[in-house]
Amino acid sequence: MAKLVECIPNFSVSRERDPEVFGALESCAKSIPGCFLFDVQSDGNHNRCVFTLLGSPEAIEEAAVKLTGLAAEKIDMRKHTGQHPRMGATDVIPFVPQTADVSMEECVELSKRVAKRIWEEFGIPSFLYEDSATRPERRNLADCRRGQFEGMPEKLLEPDWAPDFGERRIHPTAGITAIGARMPLVAFNVNLDTQDLSIAKKIAKAIRGSSGGFKYCKAIGVDLKERGLVQVSMNMVNYEGTPLYYVFEMIRALADRYGVRIIGSELVGLTPAKALIDCAEYYLKLENFDCRSQVMEYHLIGME
Repeated sequence: MAKLVECIPNFSVSRERDPEVFGALESCAKSIPGCFLFDVQSDGNHNRCVFTLLGSPEAIEEAAVKLTGLAAEKIDMRKHTGQHPRMGATDVIPFVPQTADVSMEECVELSKRVAKRIWEEFGIPSFLYEDSATRPERRNLADCRRGQFEGMPEKLLEPDWAPDFGERRIHPTAGITAIGARMPLVAFNVNLDTQDLSIAKKIAKAIRGSSGGFKYCKAIGVDLKERGLVQVSMNMVNYEGTPLYYVFEMIRALADRYGVRIIGSELVGLTPAKALIDCAEYYLKLENFDCRSQVMEYHLIGME
């Protein structure tokens, strides 16, 4: 089996707000030999898009570098607005091993090569995060991103926040990028039937690990103005340690306290099958269930 790495770059642009730039990024991703664009997600309220790429380590490296260069050329962060926190035109580039013969260490080295190249080729500095982090306070993406694009020039002058690659200055229009290797996460959002953003923020604070909630949940409240509702936007960084149904049921209970309802949820990008199978097992109250032996697709994969 060929070595495969997943890369999920996040860009500070959306199809809804700037279809021309979005289209250019999409075309670039599709043009790189050995790299496959599996999924694209875009949100106008967040003003952000997420690409899911899969390919050989060499192809994924080339894709990450080319897309970062194109984003720097097309996106001016001085003019960027959106609900999602961000610090760069290419805000974050995670690498995830997808086959048994690709180790996390290989993805860490891949992240360092990409970080070095985007500094040398485009003058964009970067922080290394998650498994690539060079110090404990940089593992958490939210800590790296704190201050966002507008506050980053001042942050980079602090003793502990020199970029891992590059000088203590952001690219004037493309900002700074977080690059790292990590295990799969699930980007999971829950929408509420209210326009009161404070409710979403209170719920997000209650469930996120950094403020005493679920250990593997990162959450913020987002105002989806175009839809007339608010959202609890989450990254589930370990869907087995904190299953999706844990946070869904807690959000339901907290929403009820404020007199609002969940009207839907969404997944951003690709999601491991087991994360959804675990939800099915919980809600269907399956007894003595073993997904490896009872889900047909697992047997079909084994036959390949």
